[in-house]
Amino acid sequence: MIIFKKVKDIHGDSYDFSIESEENHAIQADHLVALPAVIDPHVHFRTPGLEHKEDWRTGAKAALSGGCTMVFDMPNTLPPTFTHDLLRDKKALIDSQLKEVNLPLRYNLFFGADKHHLSEIPGIKESVIGIKVFMGCSTGNLVIDDDESLAAVFEMAAKENLLVAVHAEDEHLIRERKKNYKGPMHYAAHSHLRDIEVATRAVEKAINLSKKYGTRLYILHVSSKDEVALVKQAKANQLPVYAETTPHHLFFDTSAYDTLKGRAVVNPPLRDSEHREVLLEAIREGVIDTIGSDHAPHTISEKDQPYGQCPSGMPGIEFMLPLLLDAHAKGHLTLQQIVNLTSHNAKNIFNLPIYQDWVLVDLNKISKVHTTHSKCGWTPYMGKELTGWPVFTVSQGRLFKDLN
Repeated sequence: MIIFKKVKDIHGDSYDFSIESEENHAIQADHLVALPAVIDPHVHFRTPGLEHKEDWRTGAKAALSGGCTMVFDMPNTLPPTFTHDLLRDKKALIDSQLKEVNLPLRYNLFFGADKHHLSEIPGIKESVIGIKVFMGCSTGNLVIDDDESLAAVFEMAAKENLLVAVHAEDEHLIRERKKNYKGPMHYAAHSHLRDIEVATRAVEKAINLSKKYGTRLYILHVSSKDEVALVKQAKANQLPVYAETTPHHLFFDTSAYDTLKGRAVVNPPLRDSEHREVLLEAIREGVIDTIGSDHAPHTISEKDQPYGQCPSGMPGIEFMLPLLLDAHAKGHLTLQQIVNLTSHNAKNIFNLPIYQDWVLVDLNKISKVHTTHSKCGWTPYMGKELTGWPVFTVSQGRLFKDLN
């Protein structure tokens, strides 16, 4: 039995609570607040094929250190997860890696939509959390760049009652921007080559397909006020459309290219600072439902290559909750909004079974980011001072303390 004494809820009321466990702990927790453990619906743990960047041994430790006990992993691995057999093999590899380090991380997998393997989608529902569609190229070669295949995915997903998660960037516009771009090829060019129109054209197309087929649509990493406006209208029209944002779009903007250089390159790109406040307001209004770290690690040597050679993506899973708690300390978000964003809404959107995982946080702890458990060995938040940190994480009845 794990017993927390005098822990506080999000309203500041103290109570004692216990969790069934083979472990025995009695913890005086009057300085801590209990929150439902974080669900991260968007990670890239790089298994199989890209384990030099990350794997489930290191990814699980990073997750648990950040108060996260469930992740949804993306299919753009090597090879991509777009057949039943590849999905089976990936699960076996994940399970073996988690067993090796004895870490109880819950997970679900997205299934990759590939125009040459669409026949694999029927019958996959019980094995995956949803279908992932890359409307624009990112890491790997999974992309649906023609309207006929995209419509087929939405239609099949609706028939199978499967949620479709979209990386909403228009591939044709990206190619057109690259072809016609005449400016200097610095890292900041990324935000011009994949500008907001690249995102909004894809978001609008995906929403129209959701409306046509009745498909449940989850729009990944919403990054701009223009995307927010489209999602807000879709919700007003009572379409089954949900939206996710990321820590890097909330807490970084295009000025980060000056200091982070290639480490600031992500897809979709960072936007100008005006969009950050709109994203926060969209969280407050319930237009944005969830936050996903889009934990997409690459090695330092890969990220420090010149623009055009450095891959897109940054690690962030273990600092997502501390960043949100710091936003709470600054008065930007309530604890209830953080719980909705990191747990409650995801449970409803993805129809997750009931389970009892918790993270106990110290809202007054001030500490700088000084290390990371990710195999890639770096984080864009290094040196950032944050107020509010996880102290205990409880996953499947096991207690983890101060992994930071």
